[in-house]
Amino acid sequence: MKSDSFETYINHPTWGLLCRVCMFEQNQELFTTLYAQRLFFLVTSEPKGMKFQSIGRAEARMMLENRLRYLRRTGQTQEYDQLQSVFKLTFQ
Repeated sequence: MKSDSFETYINHPTWGLLCRVCMFEQNQELFTTLYAQRLFFLVTSEPKGMKFQSIGRAEARMMLENRLRYLRRTGQTQEYDQLQSVFKLTFQ
């Protein structure tokens, strides 16, 4: 796994390089294909390794909207602003 200050990448066995969209829980993150941003994966870190669950674009959008509402409600403004930018780039 490669991690920069703002970007995290992992390698999917079939789809190649994936870029992290956001983190949902301590061991669960949303990734998308690096260039097309059409395929989305819910990636869960487990003791045996990573588990990739393919999800649709509409479901990924809904998950991000829910995460944005949570961040706004809990007053996490810096993370909210960053995720809002990612949301706009990814879905609009």
